[in-house]
Amino acid sequence: MAARRALKAVLVDLNGTLHIEDAAVPGAQEALKRQAILPVQLTNMLRGSSVMVRFVTNTTKESKRDLLERLKKLEFDISEDEIFTSLTAARNLVEQKQVRPMLLVDDRALPDFKGIQTSDPNAVVIGLAPEHFHYQTLNQAFRLLLDGAPLIAIHKARYYKRKDGLALGPGPFVTALEYATDTKATVVGKPEKTFFLEALRDTGCEPEEAVMIGDDCRDDVGGAQNVGMLGILVKTGKYRAADEEKISPPPYLTCESFPHAVDHILQHLL
Repeated sequence: MAARRALKAVLVDLNGTLHIEDAAVPGAQEALKRQAILPVQLTNMLRGSSVMVRFVTNTTKESKRDLLERLKKLEFDISEDEIFTSLTAARNLVEQKQVRPMLLVDDRALPDFKGIQTSDPNAVVIGLAPEHFHYQTLNQAFRLLLDGAPLIAIHKARYYKRKDGLALGPGPFVTALEYATDTKATVVGKPEKTFFLEALRDTGCEPEEAVMIGDDCRDDVGGAQNVGMLGILVKTGKYRAADEEKISPPPYLTCESFPHAVDHILQHLL
């Protein structure tokens, strides 16, 4: 890993770190709003001239517009240009490849693909789509892949946290299609290196100048550390005991929740 530099950017996961569906993680709003902790004028705890904040998410259940509305209802002060999603990354790749995708995504995510031609598909884009993960639709995707269509996975998370407990993510379904067709998906979300680099691109920061905070040891922390960032694992959301032992090197820090992570950054990294 490259030598550490002065911290310039903090990437923050959303679901499981700041909120779980329609409920905020206790203390998360206050951690973003606390003021006058740094020597520069801040509008909240992390933002300011010395540190940029980006909120990064693998969510494919809703469009960026709907996600922002959800966050505003939870009283998070977040602007659209501070959010980078795997849906954005997937759309960018579809446009680069100039393909017509079969969109295996939740209907609420479709606005992020507005203007993309989807008739007579010659590619498969798969995200988290519980209502569409049935035999007939998956078999249609299977046949397209057998005919040579590329498989684009918005991410391959094994599971995620809902209010009623852990639930299967898109990863098992992506892996099933890969196995059945002897192909390999192009993955665009976390933990792919390109996702983190794209999220940092408009900050002007190098990975060695950034920290990632998240509840997924592999996708958030492991992915970030693989590109040279520091990774902080929080014990909320999908975290399970001993998750920090599942990656090597282990997380830079494991702490109880997002507010604790921010306190550490303010006290030790700035």
